[in-house]
Amino acid sequence: MVRFATGLFALFTLALWGYLAWLFPWPAIAFMIGAPLFAIVVWALFRAPQAIIATDAVGKAIVEIAVMGAATAAWFQLGYPIVGVVFALVAAVVGVLTFRREARAD
Repeated sequence: MVRFATGLFALFTLALWGYLAWLFPWPAIAFMIGAPLFAIVVWALFRAPQAIIATDAVGKAIVEIAVMGAATAAWFQLGYPIVGVVFALVAAVVGVLTFRREARAD
């Protein structure tokens, strides 16, 4: 449940960044839709439980770090470093716990 909420918050963060980071409306709308959509596609290809492209634990970790790291960087760029640090800590703990659970299942 916490992992799902962390993922949704990351997608919300990427959409918010896409909207607020641009001065003109059309790039803002394109990035508001495109940034989370790109993250969803990459996650579905490599990280989802039934991923289209099977990867090892390191590949899955790289994808998760990239998506969560992008959301963390977005908070820093938007001027909310405390939210970025808190999100990074929560995402790191959830990622480590998920990795340990998946390693134990294999």
